[in-house]
Amino acid sequence: MASKRLLALLLASTAPGLARADAVKIGVVNSMTGPQAPIGENITNGIKLAEEDLKAKGVSLQIVWEDDTGKPQVGLSAMDKLATRDNVAGVVGAYTSAVTNAVAKKAEQYQVPLVNPAASKEEITRQGYKWVFRVSATTGDYASVLLDMALALGKPASIAILNENTDFGVSGGKSARAIAEKRGLKVVFEEAYSPGSPDYRSTLTKLKSVSPDLVFMVSYVADAILLMRQSREVGLSPMAFLGAGAGFSTEEFARETAISNGVFSSTQWTPDVSWPGAKAFGERYQKRYGKVPTYHAANAYAAMMILGETAAAAGGNRAKIQEMLQKGKWSTIVGDVAFRDFDGYTNQDRHEMLVEQVQVRSTGKYYTVWPKQYASGTPIWPFPGWK
Repeated sequence: MASKRLLALLLASTAPGLARADAVKIGVVNSMTGPQAPIGENITNGIKLAEEDLKAKGVSLQIVWEDDTGKPQVGLSAMDKLATRDNVAGVVGAYTSAVTNAVAKKAEQYQVPLVNPAASKEEITRQGYKWVFRVSATTGDYASVLLDMALALGKPASIAILNENTDFGVSGGKSARAIAEKRGLKVVFEEAYSPGSPDYRSTLTKLKSVSPDLVFMVSYVADAILLMRQSREVGLSPMAFLGAGAGFSTEEFARETAISNGVFSSTQWTPDVSWPGAKAFGERYQKRYGKVPTYHAANAYAAMMILGETAAAAGGNRAKIQEMLQKGKWSTIVGDVAFRDFDGYTNQDRHEMLVEQVQVRSTGKYYTVWPKQYASGTPIWPFPGWK
């Protein structure tokens, strides 16, 4: 409460001046082009909506945009520029775990506050960094909520894990194995694939031969769609398909109604969850951009609201921003956010997770189905099969 009062007082004293002339300079590192641009677009749009709302609260920002193109080396160059030449007060970014892991090291080196909205590789906030803060949940959170749901809805005994061999994918697969074994599930198949391949049918045929009850996948958008198309082709039909967020929680995936119906995905936010402001954000985003936002947009909005308000309250002073981020607590559209140290993590939010499922084959609509207190629909269990 003390930190909230301090933030309010500082905002009250500094915001009018900031709104007139002293805009706070904030950097953004995001995948605006390249293979991850569809989700990067959600992050960009969420940040733009936050910029509007901050301005309405008297906080004027000068946002310096940097496109990492999904490549760690490009992200490193962007962070060098933002920290030195642009002299930003803080940075929101990046999207992919690979880029974020690289950028986080630079943020620590330059002592620039970095607030990450969406990267989930566990190790990002397990390196003792003092200047890196993560709104996003971790890959362990993604796996936990899906497997807890599956075990509550049915009696699966085995699981197959298929993940891309990127930072995000490897962390997601590793987390899924560890949590599955803790829950008493037998891992009968595990493979990391190279993303962007035109054909995964041989891998999926091998997976099918071990007859897993659950198929857990970690993929970005293009691969998520192709994997499900080819799962249909080879006749793979487990008790449940479980997608670890990312590509499985996008409108692009849901629109592929021939292969998306019945697929579960872990997520960090949905437009129909009962968290304050969530529904209004979803409606506003859809009206503005003509599409349903993913959790990446909501997380990016929350990250920019937190950093923007804090940077304004601290007068753009990096050390003060870092201190306030460590001590603060915020009520956001993705739930309450506080950066704490626990279970080997540093400055990590304990993000409450959800599960959504594509239902209504004709429209490809997502419904929040887990946990029960947040559900807008009833889970379809087991997988309804292919039509």
